[in-house]
Amino acid sequence: MNDMTPVTALKDWESDQEVRWCPGCGDYAILKAVQRTMPDLGVTPENTVFISGIGCSSRFPYYMETYGFHTIHGRAPAVATGVKLANPDLSVWLVTGDGDGLSIGGNHMLHLLRRNLDTQVLLFNNEIYGLTKGQYSPTSRPGTTSPSTPYGSVDSPVSPCAFALGCGARFVARAIDVNKNLGGTLKEAHAHRGTSFVEIFQNCIVYNEDVFEEFAAKKTAADTQIWVEHGEPLLFAKGAKGLALDVDALSLKVVDVADGDWEAAGVAVHDQANRSLAMMLVQMPFGEFPMALGTIFHNPAETFDAAVTKQNEAASVGKSDDLQALIAQGQTWTVE
Repeated sequence: MNDMTPVTALKDWESDQEVRWCPGCGDYAILKAVQRTMPDLGVTPENTVFISGIGCSSRFPYYMETYGFHTIHGRAPAVATGVKLANPDLSVWLVTGDGDGLSIGGNHMLHLLRRNLDTQVLLFNNEIYGLTKGQYSPTSRPGTTSPSTPYGSVDSPVSPCAFALGCGARFVARAIDVNKNLGGTLKEAHAHRGTSFVEIFQNCIVYNEDVFEEFAAKKTAADTQIWVEHGEPLLFAKGAKGLALDVDALSLKVVDVADGDWEAAGVAVHDQANRSLAMMLVQMPFGEFPMALGTIFHNPAETFDAAVTKQNEAASVGKSDDLQALIAQGQTWTVE
């Protein structure tokens, strides 16, 4: 069989627009990771759409040599739904931030996730409003000082992945802007049929610099990150530690692993289809636990766009496609 996979290169996905983010912004790394990944997905620029709302992340469509919509604040999920229903064959990507996607757009994001539209959601989380000059956002930590919280935020922050799981998302993943594993996570998200929700920790160098350094720094990554993989033991710290299920507390706990014998230590094996395990992984308090990264939950179901298409096809069986006959049916009058 001939390989009919479309052949593209990195340059085919780079637009001619000048990339305009602050020097050192994590968005540059995410953009390049996406552009490098696209040739491996078997899609073409003319059949790909990037849709965004408002925010620093929402400049993204300008820099991709694809179709794109830079929409209004928080409404990218609604536009993405319309695009996918109008042309289900398109590869639709939604780019948003923690403010755009979880504040004014939280309600729209909820319905996108529960409906399971076939689209990839990339949520850039920098725990701050960068475009509007550093106000605290829905994901900002307690004590965050900003122009809108000069004495420190007293809000309880949103966990994007916990929110997604609670909304019924069928694919939930986490990554870091500059991590080499981001490309692999994007590939898994694209391969999933349905809404793929990927939270990407993104460094805002101006208003919230190095807020993720505790677990993002390369020199401590082995001890502070756990990249989960389906069917593999939940190990970190180069295999010296792992996560086990505390049956009595119905929670996870950190255990030491002696001589590589993770089974004797009771280390759990990651099951992507287990929503309860996924919720425990994304809600682990960092410090006591490592930061869970990679594909945390993956349990496919019928997509919204497929269900709508199937319903429309069934409803049209035996019916005429004569538009004029449809308009003239019922009580009509001819005016002369």
